[in-house]
Amino acid sequence: MSNIVNGKEMSEKILNEVKQELKFEMIKPSVAVIQIGNNSASDKYVSNKMKACEDVGIYFRHHQFEAGTSELTIVNKIKELNNDDYVNGIIVQLPVPSNYNEKRLINSIINSKDVDGLTDINAGRLIHGKKTLIPCTAMAVMEILDQNNVELSGKNFVIVGRGKLVGRPLMELMLERDATVTICHSKTENLSEYTKKADILVSATGINNLITAEMVKKGVIVIDVGINFEEGKQSGDVDFDSVSKKASLITPNPGGVGPMTVAMLIKNVMTCFRNKKK
Repeated sequence: MSNIVNGKEMSEKILNEVKQELKFEMIKPSVAVIQIGNNSASDKYVSNKMKACEDVGIYFRHHQFEAGTSELTIVNKIKELNNDDYVNGIIVQLPVPSNYNEKRLINSIINSKDVDGLTDINAGRLIHGKKTLIPCTAMAVMEILDQNNVELSGKNFVIVGRGKLVGRPLMELMLERDATVTICHSKTENLSEYTKKADILVSATGINNLITAEMVKKGVIVIDVGINFEEGKQSGDVDFDSVSKKASLITPNPGGVGPMTVAMLIKNVMTCFRNKKK
């Protein structure tokens, strides 16, 4: 059996370190989440974030708006939070309903409070190799690899998925670490030709069991970021039972990248909190 990553255990260690640090703080950090409409998956993600924040001692503000709320009202709330010295981080919970301008909402957040790392300013800083806030899931992937002492320089790194939360930021982070990066996506022909060459494979499409054992080589490292819900049960992009027999390191789903993504959010909030103190 391959080495299965215990994301929950890894995340708990990070969260405990933050909890110990905050014991000595008179003023605690605070994060605000903007949620629009009702979405069962978003409700779960917000609940997980709230629990993690409260467990470590970070104040959590949940601002939920009905789907019919005017975009201007929501932008004004974000601007209010931008100017609130007691708020260290702001999140627009994605996805937002299709009648809203997602990009406008995200870019209403000032870059120093953008704990999701999604504003144009922070995305641009990442591309230019400057210190910035990085999207939490991409950070989670890097943290998993680093904590498992995975050598990245010169390795064939294949990402299936080109989204702004995972694929695009991971490409930049891996290039900074001298990996050879290939990006695949929904228009890629003969996907397995690319995945078979991967030393490290990350899949982030949300397509159930997209990656099978026939598509990877023996000894590959597989990070499953995709999330699917069928009959209330979560699964990922990777056919875990078959791929795990060939992989040298693999993340389960659930229990792999998910808990680490929440831990990286906490780390970003703490970065904003420390920067504010300076």
